[in-house]
Amino acid sequence: MIRTSFNDNWATRRKVNPFAELSGPVAPFTPVTLPHDARIGQDRVPPDSETTMEGGAGAYFPGGVHEYRKSFFVPDDLRGNRILIAFEGVYRDATVHINGDYAGQRPYGYSHFTVDIDPYLRYGRHNEIRVEARAHQDSRWYTGTGIYRDTWMLVGGLVRIAPDGIRVTTLDVDAGQAVVEVTTRLHNDSIAIRTLDLTAVLTHPDAETDTVGTTKVTLLPGQETTVRQRLYVRDARLWGPDTPHLYTAQISLAEGGGFVDSDRTTFGIRILQLDPENGLRLNGQTIKLRGACVHHDNGPLGAATYARAEERRVELLKQAGFNAIRISHQPMSRAMLDACDQHGVLVVDEAFDIWTSAKSGFDYSLNFPEWWERDLESMVAKDYNHPSVIMYSIGNEIPEAGSAVGAAWGRRLAEKIRSLDSSRYVTNGINNMLAVMSEFAAQRKKQAQENTDGDGASINTLMADAGDMMNAVSASDLVTQRTAESYSVLDIAGMNYSDSRYAMDRELFPDRIILGTETFPSRIDRYWAQVRQHNHVIGDFTWTGWDYLGEVGIGRPQYADDHNSRPSHTAPYPYLLAGCGDIDITGHRRPISYYREIVFGLRSEPYIAVQRPETYGKTFIGTPWSWSDSIASWTWTGAEDAPVTVEVYSDADEVELLVNGRSAGRRPAGAEHRFRAAFTVPYQPGRVQAIAYRDGRETGRWALATATGAVQLTAATDRRTVRATGGDLSYVSLTLTDPAGTCWTGADRTVHIDVSGAGELIALGSADPQSLQRFDAAERLTYDGRALAIIRPTGSGTIRVRATAEGCEPVESVIAVE
Repeated sequence: MIRTSFNDNWATRRKVNPFAELSGPVAPFTPVTLPHDARIGQDRVPPDSETTMEGGAGAYFPGGVHEYRKSFFVPDDLRGNRILIAFEGVYRDATVHINGDYAGQRPYGYSHFTVDIDPYLRYGRHNEIRVEARAHQDSRWYTGTGIYRDTWMLVGGLVRIAPDGIRVTTLDVDAGQAVVEVTTRLHNDSIAIRTLDLTAVLTHPDAETDTVGTTKVTLLPGQETTVRQRLYVRDARLWGPDTPHLYTAQISLAEGGGFVDSDRTTFGIRILQLDPENGLRLNGQTIKLRGACVHHDNGPLGAATYARAEERRVELLKQAGFNAIRISHQPMSRAMLDACDQHGVLVVDEAFDIWTSAKSGFDYSLNFPEWWERDLESMVAKDYNHPSVIMYSIGNEIPEAGSAVGAAWGRRLAEKIRSLDSSRYVTNGINNMLAVMSEFAAQRKKQAQENTDGDGASINTLMADAGDMMNAVSASDLVTQRTAESYSVLDIAGMNYSDSRYAMDRELFPDRIILGTETFPSRIDRYWAQVRQHNHVIGDFTWTGWDYLGEVGIGRPQYADDHNSRPSHTAPYPYLLAGCGDIDITGHRRPISYYREIVFGLRSEPYIAVQRPETYGKTFIGTPWSWSDSIASWTWTGAEDAPVTVEVYSDADEVELLVNGRSAGRRPAGAEHRFRAAFTVPYQPGRVQAIAYRDGRETGRWALATATGAVQLTAATDRRTVRATGGDLSYVSLTLTDPAGTCWTGADRTVHIDVSGAGELIALGSADPQSLQRFDAAERLTYDGRALAIIRPTGSGTIRVRATAEGCEPVESVIAVE
């Protein structure tokens, strides 16, 4: 089918009661280009407001119903064709109307779906499509609202290749030759028997010759047929993290020498193997997954899924040392899958956060029994040809996992996945404590009543400040018995916060292969040591690799006082961010990212992070998702001679700290000391340097300098040239620096952005965890000296971005658009 973008010329507004419109002003529509998040541009509301969605879970954004509409012309010569509209994602409870008539719906907010619109079209005239999206108390994180992923119009004849109808499978690789199976699904909606020629051409840009296969296929009237071809690729180039070779499969359908239809897909040739002794093998080599859990929002863009935004995240995560992404907790976008293919990042794609047991008042559990099969089919159809996808997760922290009926549901989902795709593995991110929560909650309630004179404590709070407690419960006999069947239906036992089972399950369940599907970032040294030690433990996925909107403050620094000695799971309004990502929402790496890189064995130089001077002497009580309140800065104006804590991360035996050339002593580091050393020194402007030693010999050094002189505003674009189409964006990093380029972390000021030419400003943000400023404004206060502008090209030509800040010379960036 011919596939064209359907993203332009939409308009949106909050849904209006049609009867109310009769007696009052009509709410206006606002023109938009898809993808679009209708929620990110709204003012956030305090938790006591009636319009709030999920409170802190949804970052205090309001919920509601939004409608989109678009007028489009359908020429008369398309009469008799099949015309579909494909939606890659609408959040949520989408309903689609064509010219006022109901045409389709999809309750789940993360599934790709198509709507057959040709029965409702008026040919030779303009037509109207209207889409409604509803979101209200249905999630545990920020979801966005509306048509937040790409849309497409698909046009094909009565005989055609089905959408997502091409599947390529690597059957075998031996001595450089790959055996590849290409299956193509065809439709014949005509009333005639049709005999056609189907040709498959497999190409690689570096290959000397193409691999070609042609076969005849007869289609009976009104029938669907699958054509299966076995092709042999000589001198096959294998896909892997270091060599992400991609092939193209071009399928052409002809009749009597005339063109009928065509389609294409990209794929990779690679072999997966799995066993307890060798773990996970890719192309015959054991690989350990250095994983990042990632939510689907794009920070300042909200949920809007631009291809460049997804690719940039993948690029930065890989540069930070991750080789795998677990999208959490919903199917990954096509754009991110494409980026993972291109950059060699492995994927665990996850279907659901909910089955039959609700976690929010109006969540997907209301639709799951009716829709789960169609949503799994949608996910697999989307993923099948992506070599980056190595396993499917059927759920995350599903409460039913500890019950017999829940295990039966797990088996149904796992077998459905296998019936659709037997080439990949199935996992489930099981929280073992949640699986026995009914018994555990009763015990904790009793203990809380005894210890707090009846005041009690919420389970969320207990979970947040008791990672060791979660781990201890996970190792109990109760968990062993209650989860045995749920784990048995899986190829890989996904475990959230349960490393206590890693060693013991090797004895209890010798054939069990384990993946840490969700772990505390502050304990990566402990987890990674076990991943390296145990062959049956194939990797670790931290919560999270990239910070996100919602679940506000789960990783924020907290300190004890006279009224509070335990951390809280949720931060009060106006908190916005979770605060637990290795990389913040602007793409800037936080100190834990460099610490993790050292733990992974990917960085030899030490790294310095300095705790904010105002926190010195306070008792830190952050959750296990928290890191210390530190940044890589030696600029602390007003804190001269005050004590500060300097953290040095290193895999060396010991590290030495020098302040302005004077040694503050040596401290042991390395694995035995959790790769950290801490020094308390009086802050003195100048230069602080860490030197690492192994066996008495220097192995590396790292330094920070104090910003001095006038504050300057700098602007750096991620690329000088962007494309006018395909979801491309330009990212402009704005930094306050001194003349030498050192970031002025303590000189924050408001930055104003003007964009002219062939582009528009679509978001301006910072990593401030509790700002009330909107992301769609042209002004933003920097945070720790940084902000980020995101520009969308609107046509070919040149984009000029001018940034100004008080007391600074204006700066300009020029971006070419092709």
